[in-house]
Order: sequence, then C-alpha cells, then structure tokens
Amino acid sequence: MAKASSRHRDNGPHGNPPPPRLPRLPREPTLVDALLPIVVLIVLLATTIVLFGIDATNGPLQVALLLSAAFASLMAFKNGFTVAGVADAAVGGVTSAIGAIFILLAVGALIGTWNMAGTIPTVVDVGIRLLSPAWFYLATAVICALVGAVTGSSWTTAGTLGVAFVGMARVMGLSDATAAGAVICGAYFGDKMTPLSETTILVPKLVGGGLTVGQHVRNMFWTAGPALGISLVIFMFLGFAAEPEGAISTDVAREALGNAFNISALNILPLVALVVFAALRYPPFLSILGSSLLAGLMAPFTQWEAVKAFVDNPDYGPVSTSLHAIYASMATGFVSHSGVPQVDELFSRGGMASLLTTIWLVLGALSFAAVMEHAGFLQRLLAPIVSRTRRRGSLIAAVNGSGIGLNVIAGDQYVADVLPARMFRAEFSKRGLAPQVLSRAVEDSGTVTSVLVPWNTCGAYISGVLGVSTAAYLPYCFFNILSPLLDVLYGYLGFKVPKAEQPWHEDAVPATATATQQPAPGSIPTEKEAP
Repeated sequence: MAKASSRHRDNGPHGNPPPPRLPRLPREPTLVDALLPIVVLIVLLATTIVLFGIDATNGPLQVALLLSAAFASLMAFKNGFTVAGVADAAVGGVTSAIGAIFILLAVGALIGTWNMAGTIPTVVDVGIRLLSPAWFYLATAVICALVGAVTGSSWTTAGTLGVAFVGMARVMGLSDATAAGAVICGAYFGDKMTPLSETTILVPKLVGGGLTVGQHVRNMFWTAGPALGISLVIFMFLGFAAEPEGAISTDVAREALGNAFNISALNILPLVALVVFAALRYPPFLSILGSSLLAGLMAPFTQWEAVKAFVDNPDYGPVSTSLHAIYASMATGFVSHSGVPQVDELFSRGGMASLLTTIWLVLGALSFAAVMEHAGFLQRLLAPIVSRTRRRGSLIAAVNGSGIGLNVIAGDQYVADVLPARMFRAEFSKRGLAPQVLSRAVEDSGTVTSVLVPWNTCGAYISGVLGVSTAAYLPYCFFNILSPLLDVLYGYLGFKVPKAEQPWHEDAVPATATATQQPAPGSIPTEKEAP
C-alpha cells in the first residue's frame, strides 16, 4: 500500500504522469548584471598594467581577459543561460577571429622571409637615401595612405611598409613611436577611403536603408580628409623639430646594409607581388603567405651569404640549407649575423611564433566579448544610451562613445561596428537623419579607434608587427583620435549631416507620430532584422 500511495503521489490528476518540466528561460540582465563584468575587467586590467607595465601584453593581460570572461560566464549562468550555450558562444566568438589569426600568422612569416630575402633592408636603403629626417614622418603617412587605399587593408600596409618605415626611423635616429603613429594614420585613412576595405563594405550593409558603399565613402571623407590633413601638418612640424639621436650617417648605414645584404631592385619583387595580389582581390591570407613564400624561395639566390650564416650548419648542402632557411624564417623568424649590431637588431625579426602572444590576446578578448554579447550584457549597457539621447548632436556622440567603449570592453572592432549600427539605426531613421550619418559615426569610432586599445585585435596586431607598444604610439595617432571628435563636432553644428526624406528603417516611427506609435525606449532590433 505504501508503494502504491507513493506512485499515486508521483502522478498527476487521475493517475496520469506529470507534464514534462520546461527548461528555464534566461532572464533579462539587470544593469548591475551588465556592469559587474566590466568592473572586474577594469580592475584586472589595471592591476596587470600597474604590476607589469609594458610587459603586460606578454601574458598578464591575456590572463586578465580570460578571468573576466569566466566571471561574465558565471553571471550568465546566474541569469539562466546554460553552460552549453555560453560555451558555444565563446567558441563562436573565437571562430569569428580565425581569418584574422591566419593573417597574423602569415604576416609573421612574411616579416621573417622579407628580412631574409633583403626586401625590407632594400626598402630601408631606398628610404634613407630619399627621405630626410625633416620630411620623414609626413612622407610615411602619405605613402601608407596611398598603399592602404590600393590594398584596402590597414593590416597589410602596417605589416609590410609599416615595418620598413619603423626600421628606417631607428636607423635615422628618429622616434619609432612617432613613425608608428604616422604609419597607422596613413594606413587607416587609406583603408577607409577605398571600397576594397572589409569594414567599408560591411558597415553600410549593417546600417541598411539602401546605403551604398560609394555614398558611405563620400560622406566619410568629410571627417577622414580633415583628420588626415591636420595629422600631416602635425607630422611636418614634428619632422622639422626632430633631433635625431644615436643615428649613423647615411653613408655608414648604407655601407652596413650593403655588407649584410645584397641590395638590389630585384628584392622588391615580393612587395610588388603582394600589391598585385591585393589589387586582384585575392584573399589576404593567401596573398600575404604567397608573397612570403616567394621571398623565401628568392633568398637563397639573392642573399646566399646571409642565408648560410642564418642556418649555420656546415653539414648541409645548398638545397638543405635553403629549405631549412625557408622553414625557419617563416616559423621562428630570420636572425641576421652581419656583425653590425644595429643591422642585426633591426632585421632579426618575424616568424609565426613571434605573433603567438598576440593571437593569445585576441582569443582572450573575443571570448570575453562573445560571452558579454550572448548574455545580453552589451545590449543592456547600450539600451539606456539609445533611449536617452534627445538631440542630433548627442545622438551622434552616443554612437561614437558606444563604438569607442565597445572597442575597450569587447576588444574587437567588428563588435564595435555591428552593435551600434544595429541598435541606433531605427533611432537615426526616426529622427530623419540619412543612413550615411550613422555609418560614418560607426566607422569613425568603432573602426578607427580599435588600434588604440592594447587588448583589441587591431591594437594587438599593429603593436606586434611594428614592435612598438600601443601606449607608445597612441599619442601620435592623430587621425584616429581626430576622426570621432570631428564627427561629434559636425553632429552638434549640423555640418555635413544630411537629412533623409522619409524613415528608412522598418522599426522607425516618424517624429510626428503619436506617442502610442512610438517604439519602446531602448528597444533592441530582433535577430531577423540583422543583415
């Protein structure tokens, strides 16, 4: 009887089994939920920077990001998100960076083989002959702007010519931090002013409203053009005021380079190949890796003495020495044995292994960003900003602030582009602002300022390939700092802020509509609205 009674209690009415228990749905995060992971991130990052200084990016920052991601995961579990869901989100965030990781590895290989083949030494030789210290920074920014527009990639420009220009600055006794800033200013301007750039294509699609890439680029020029112009003027004055320290004379520098490498126009072939590959729109990874392999194959024919000294194995024949050199330079980088300290220090760089710490930084940042977005924490932080902006200037300022903030919090420029573009588009349409106003604000903040954050994918990459810390080059990234400031200024002045004739987004409600027709304040676009 007792057993029968027990079975009866386990069943529902009339002895039927109870209905299956439905899974608990995740709760909407509170503002405190969203803020706590940010507070933990800030505390951990600040601690690592105080304790380790510029060496923080060699591991401590990565640990801080992963610990912050773990804390954000615990907050997501508290709100009802499953372990599997959070894990899938983190994996998805890392997966989104696979393309960037492959490019990082290819650039590491390229720097190694370009040094071994004499490509970078030849560019440095030409540069120190043609460029005087007074005009060096200005010329660097202009040349990188032109190459960035041709290749459509700030990463490719910085990883190739940027490395050479920073090397020239060191030979000429100039500031490598200022040179890095000039490289970044030019490369990012060129990237934004071409329809070949990934973000220049992506952002108009995210904003919608029938916005074309051409309209987007033309409207963006009104901030990018003056920002670069002011930057060039500043670089000109910095060049005139520069006092080279520890520089060796041009003749001595060229003689040292000539003793270490066979300087020849043929050495420029890998650079020409890279530009051709980019113009033909080959995938960046294949373009960079192809140019790297070409340089590696050329090196035994053009730089045999340097290759033989690099391998330093008398038991190897020519073929074994060549193959060893190609593999080693691509994997761990080229090491110069010229006997001239300045030359050996400058050109002993590169290799895929040299960027593994940068890749670790990227993975940590994207894991944190993915969990924050999956749990709705980033949207919760942005929603009050969207709903409380009342004027045109404050609305544009809110987009720029959101883009910069997401670059710091999420550590990835694509998160900083996607979220503001999606969350602000209905509000811009409702206020009668043309879609290119929003797209320019997104690019001027989300894309352009990403390189200023050490743990951001862009900041980690640029710092890694140029060999200059983010904190060192940040004060000289005038273009990247001025772009969002000019965009906000234009918003308050109403300068070059075109109007839309009618609402262009499906969730937008004209300002003349009744209060009952208004969308809920801070409403977040649903997934089906995403492009």
